[in-house]
Amino acid sequence: MKKSVTIITLVFITVTFAGAMYYLYSKNQEDPVVYNTEKPSKQSIVNKTVATGSILPMEEVLIKPNISGVIDEIYVEAGDLVKANDLIAKIKVIPNLSSLNQARNAIDQAKITLDDERRKYDRQKSLYEKGVISKQDLERFEVTFKQAEQAYEAARQNYDIVKTGSTKGLGSSANTLIRSTVPGMILELPVEVGNQVIQSNNFNEGTTIAALADVNRMIFEGKVDESEVGKIKEGYPLEITVGAIENATFDAVLDYIAPKGKLENGAIQFEIKGTLQKQDSTFIRAGLSANASIILARADSVLTIKEALVQFDDESKSPYVEVKTGEKEFERRDITLGISDGIQVEVKEGLSEDDEIKIWNKIEGL
Repeated sequence: MKKSVTIITLVFITVTFAGAMYYLYSKNQEDPVVYNTEKPSKQSIVNKTVATGSILPMEEVLIKPNISGVIDEIYVEAGDLVKANDLIAKIKVIPNLSSLNQARNAIDQAKITLDDERRKYDRQKSLYEKGVISKQDLERFEVTFKQAEQAYEAARQNYDIVKTGSTKGLGSSANTLIRSTVPGMILELPVEVGNQVIQSNNFNEGTTIAALADVNRMIFEGKVDESEVGKIKEGYPLEITVGAIENATFDAVLDYIAPKGKLENGAIQFEIKGTLQKQDSTFIRAGLSANASIILARADSVLTIKEALVQFDDESKSPYVEVKTGEKEFERRDITLGISDGIQVEVKEGLSEDDEIKIWNKIEGL
C-alpha cells in the first residue's frame, strides 16, 4: 500500500515538473511586445465652438403704404438696387363711399359759405366806394371772404384725396406713389399688381409692399447651447462658413449675446449676432444658412501631441507621458498642458521635439 502511494506521488511530481518546464519554454518562445512611438510636432491649435444660424441684413426696411387701395403698377423687381426716394409702386385708390360722401357734402357747405361771403364783400365794397364805411371795415370783410375761398379750395382738395389719393399740387408727395425710404437692394416684393393693400396706421401695421436692405452690411444670427454660452464674450472673433459658398470663410466679430435663453427642442438656446467684415466682392444672399466658429483660444506654432498619448496619475490627476529611453525602455515624464482642440493638445513644459512618446497600441510578432 505504501509502495503504491509512493509511486503515485513520484508520478505526480514528475508530471508537474514537466508541465512547468513546458510552460516556461513556451513563454520563452513568445514574440516580444513592441510599442510604436511618436514625436511631438509644431502646430497651431484653435479651440472653438460652433453655432448654427443664417446670414441676414443688418437693417432690413419694410416699405408700407400710407393709403389703402389696389396695386396699380410696380416699377422694380427683387434684386434691383434703388436709391432713397426712388419710385417702387403706384396704388390705385378705391374710395370709401361714406368718406367720399362726407367730402362731397363738405364742398357743398364750403360753396354756400363762399357765395354768402362774396355777396357780403361786394355789398361792403359798394358802400366803401360811396364813402359810407371806412377802408378798415372793408378789409375785415375782405379777409373773411378770402378765408371762405380757402376753405372751399381745401374742401375740393380733400375730396380729390379721398377719391384718388392725390390732388393738384402735391406732385411726388402723393400717397399713391410708394417710394423707397433708404438706399439698398430690393430683397422681396410680396405683392403683385391687383393686390389690395392696407395703409399703415395706429391700429394696423399695414401691408408690406417691399423689403429692402444694404447687402454690404450683413450679420450672422445664430444660437448657442447653454453649455457653451458661458465660454464666449462680446468681441470674440468668428469664422463664418456659408454652405452655399464653397471654399470661402468670412471673418466676423461677436457683437451680441442674448441675456435670456429660450427653450428649443428640450435645450436652452441663446441668440448671438456677429457683424461680417466683408473684404471681397462675394455676393452673400440674405437668408443663407451658415455656421459660425467662435474662437475661444488660439496658439500658433506651439509644441503639440495627440491627446490620446496623455495619461493621468490616479492620485494627483496630473498629466504625463512615457518617453523612450532605450530599446525597450520607457520612463514617465510629467508635462504641462495648454489649450486643446479635442485631437491635439499644446505641451508647454516637459517635452522636446526629439522625444519619442509611447503609443499605447502594442504590436505583436516583432
